[in-house]
Amino acid sequence: MTATDGGSATGGDGGAGDTGQGPGGDTVAAVVRQWRAVHPGLDTGPMEIIGRINRCAALLQQAEDAPLRRAGLSRAEFDLLGALRRTGHELTPGDLARETFSSGAAVTKRLKQLTERGLVERRGDTRDRRVAHVRLTDTGRDLVDGILPEQLAYESAVLSGVAGPDREELAALLGVLLGRLESRPQALRI
Repeated sequence: MTATDGGSATGGDGGAGDTGQGPGGDTVAAVVRQWRAVHPGLDTGPMEIIGRINRCAALLQQAEDAPLRRAGLSRAEFDLLGALRRTGHELTPGDLARETFSSGAAVTKRLKQLTERGLVERRGDTRDRRVAHVRLTDTGRDLVDGILPEQLAYESAVLSGVAGPDREELAALLGVLLGRLESRPQALRI
């Protein structure tokens, strides 16, 4: 096990009772200490960053987004609705896949569910019958506008232990990393 796989240092499933934390640190710190004991000459510094990003992502996914859950939406569905709301115009399924970093098949499935719920509408392109244009319905727009403030309050509560200046620095550093990865996807391959 590495620190980057989101699992716990103790080999458990990462459940609530399995913190894997060693003395003086988080789960990743314990994993890094273990690797340093096994391979003292290796630079485990990247594990301390990538491992923590992955662990945070795994824990956030486990927690689920309470406001979205109450509205009967998954994060992925809300991301689609949010993309339509923030761009302010119709998007094709391909546009939505790019906006939400999702596969075309996943977008198609989610759009079907959101259409059945009356949150989005699809219309065919007059020039190309293979292309569909998707827009929010009034119900979908109202749902997004109603959930967004509550979702942001929830996310602020999740980050409440991180002070303002630290939060800004963290956002900036993650922005640098994300920008590099998005502009150079080949950097993910060695």
